[in-house]
Amino acid sequence: MFETLSLMGGGFLNAVMPINIFAMVVGVTIGIVIGCLPGLSAAMGVALLLPMTFSMEASTGMIMLGAIYCGAIFGGSISAILIHTPGTPASAATAIEGYQMTLQGKAGKALGTACIASFFGGLLSCISLYFFAPLLAQLAMKFGSPEYFWLSIFGLTIIAGVSSKSMVKGLMSGAFGLLLSTIGMDPIMGVKRFMFGQSSLYEGINVTCALIGLFSMSQALVLAEAKIKERARAQKFSDRMLLSREEMKEITPTIFRSWIIGNTVGILPGAGASIACFMGYNTAHQFSKHPERFGKGSIEGVAGSEAANNAVTGGSLIPMLTLGIPGESVTAVLMGGLIIQGLTPGPDLFVGETAKMTYTFFAGFALIQFFMLGIGLLGCRGFAQIARLSDAILIPGVTVLCIVGSFAIRQNFVDVVIMMIFGIMGWLVRKFGLNNAAIVLALILGPIGEKGLRRSLALSGGNPAILFSTPVCWVLIAFCVFGIVSPFLMDRMNKKADEEVGELIDEEPAEFSD
Repeated sequence: MFETLSLMGGGFLNAVMPINIFAMVVGVTIGIVIGCLPGLSAAMGVALLLPMTFSMEASTGMIMLGAIYCGAIFGGSISAILIHTPGTPASAATAIEGYQMTLQGKAGKALGTACIASFFGGLLSCISLYFFAPLLAQLAMKFGSPEYFWLSIFGLTIIAGVSSKSMVKGLMSGAFGLLLSTIGMDPIMGVKRFMFGQSSLYEGINVTCALIGLFSMSQALVLAEAKIKERARAQKFSDRMLLSREEMKEITPTIFRSWIIGNTVGILPGAGASIACFMGYNTAHQFSKHPERFGKGSIEGVAGSEAANNAVTGGSLIPMLTLGIPGESVTAVLMGGLIIQGLTPGPDLFVGETAKMTYTFFAGFALIQFFMLGIGLLGCRGFAQIARLSDAILIPGVTVLCIVGSFAIRQNFVDVVIMMIFGIMGWLVRKFGLNNAAIVLALILGPIGEKGLRRSLALSGGNPAILFSTPVCWVLIAFCVFGIVSPFLMDRMNKKADEEVGELIDEEPAEFSD
C-alpha cells in the first residue's frame, strides 16, 4: 500500500514537469481540432501524430497521445452542436439535443454543458484507472504461456465480433491480421517467413506504419473518393457558456450515471464510446424529471451523452495496460505507441522502473481533463470555425503528415511504402465492410498468441491438455465464449437505443426541426 501511494505521489510530481504540461496543452488542442472536423476520428488523429512521440520520454509521449484521445472525443461535440454533424461517432447522440439548443440561441449553453460533462466524465474515469488497473495487473502476473494464448484469443474474439456489423466479416478481419502477423522471423526457430527478400521485414511489419496506413491514410482516400464539399457554416453564438448553480444541480445526477455507464462500457473490450454515448443519452431521458424537454434541447441529454463517451477513455485503458488487450481502435493505436517505446503492455508496466512511467501517465491523464475543460471553454468559438475546414485542405494535409510520419520512424523509404500499402488496404477494408481495428489487434496479439501456444506445447511435449490445465485458462475460455456471444447482445442494445432515439425525433415539434 505504501509503495502504491509513493508511486502515485511520484507520478503527480513527474506529471507537472514543464515538458509534460506542454504535451498536455498541445495534445488537447490538437485533439479538439481533429475531433471537431467531421470525417476524422480520434484513432486517426492518434495514429497520425504517433511519430511525434518517438523522441520523447515514454511517459511524455503517452501523455500527449492520451491528451489527443480525450480532446478528440470532446471535440466531436463542437460540430455536433453547431452544425448538426458529429465530428466523431462518439458525439452522435450529442447532436440530437445540442443542435436544438443552437436553434434556440443557446449554443453557448450547449457547448458549456458538453465541456463540463466531458471534464467530469473523464476525471471520474481516472478513479477506476487508478484502483482497478493495479489489481488486474497483479492477477495477470500469474499468467503462464497457456494463459497468454487464451488471452490473445479472447482479445481477438471480442474486437472481431463487437467492432464489426457482421461477425463473419469481423472474424475475417482478425484472420487476415493474424496472417500478416506471421511475416518476419519465426519467434521460436528463427526461420524466415514471408519476407520476400526484404531485410526490413526481419522483425515483422512495423506496427506504426500499419496504424498510420489503416487509420489515417485510408481516411484520406475515403475523403478523396467522395465529392469535395464545403462544411456547413457554424452557428454564431453570444450567450454565456458557464452554467448556473441550478443547471449544475440538474445535470449532476446525469453525469454520475453516465460516468458509471461509460466506465463500464470502456472496461469491456470492444464496446467503445459510440455505444456509451447513446446509452448515457437514453438513461438520462429515462431518469429525467423533465422528459418532455428531450428532443427540444435538453441540457441533460447533452450531459448524458458527453459524460458517458468521455468516461470511456479511462476505462478503455485498463484492459490495454494490464492485459495487453486494446478495447477499441484508439487504445490499439496507444498500445502501438507503448510497443514503439520498447514497453510491453501487461503486468510488467506496474513493476520496477516501468511503474514510475505508468503512474506518471495516470497522473497526467487526470490533469489532461483540467486542460480540456479550460481550453474547451476558452476556445470553442475558434474551434467552431475550424470545423468548416474543407476536404480540399484536409486531404493533402493528412497525406503529407502520413508520409512524413512514416519516414521519420526509421528514415527508411520502405516504411513509407508499407504505410501506403496499408492505406490502400484500409480503404479496401472499409469498402468491403471489414474492420481495421480487428486487423491491427490481430497484428499485435498474433505473436503473443503464437508464442504462448508453441511454448505451451514445447513444455508439455506436444500434449494440448496443458492449454486446459489451470482454472485461469477455463475462465479465459469462458470469456472467449462471451466474446463470441456479446455481438448479439450489443446488437440488441443498439437496436433498442435506435428505436428510442427515433421515437424522440418523430415527436420533435416542427418549429424545432432542422
